[in-house]
Amino acid sequence: MQLVSALTAITRRTFIMMGRYMFNTVSVLISIYMVFCLAFFGMKAFAAASPSRALDGTFEGTIVGFFIWTLAVFGYSGLSWELINEAQTGTLEQLYLSPNGFKRLCTLQVVVDFLVNAAVAVVFLFAMMATTGRWLNLDAASIAPLVIVTLLGAYGVGFVLGGLALVFKRIQSFFQIVQFAFVGCLVIPWRIAWARFLPLSMGNGLIYRVMAEGKRLWQLPAADVLTALAVGVAYLAVGLAIFSACEKAAKNRGLLGHY
Repeated sequence: MQLVSALTAITRRTFIMMGRYMFNTVSVLISIYMVFCLAFFGMKAFAAASPSRALDGTFEGTIVGFFIWTLAVFGYSGLSWELINEAQTGTLEQLYLSPNGFKRLCTLQVVVDFLVNAAVAVVFLFAMMATTGRWLNLDAASIAPLVIVTLLGAYGVGFVLGGLALVFKRIQSFFQIVQFAFVGCLVIPWRIAWARFLPLSMGNGLIYRVMAEGKRLWQLPAADVLTALAVGVAYLAVGLAIFSACEKAAKNRGLLGHY
């Protein structure tokens, strides 16, 4: 019952904060959509000037990549922003007094953020397809598991940033570096051997095969799916370990009550 009450409270708080700062929420979505439009129409202009078919499949890949990138950015930054805001408002220490435990509350916050962000990303996906006129295969039974597997690495990075936020407080500038790093992970071809071990890379390739090529989850190579799962779990485990180490350091240095 305690976990249910905590989950309900976190969900309610999330929607209240979204509604209260709706202008900021909408501004973020518009800015991401504008970046996508610049990328798409730029490639479209280049394709019109080029007689070759070198860009075949690139538009679909751009839609899939932006969809995954949007979920990844929302995913890794959500927990960090929550901890930064809690530290700014002076309520961070109060979370440790909860009978559910601080780590459980963080995990519940991540789950709620994922569900909300997934709904927003799906709307954004339809907006991208409507803009480009390219409608992809939306097999939810195949896409949903692959999205979860792919985002495990992003949330692992999120826990790392959450731990750094406990110790260093202001790490917003570092978010920009991670955003560009994730772009690199999505752009580098996942068929390159070492690229398979980057966060997002392998999963993005598998999701592309489902959405652009019409494959089903069970039609994908089992070795590739297991590799993506292993990579995601590994990044998540490392992220949780670093988060615990940073949390311990923040406690020992008395940083939880200061911003």
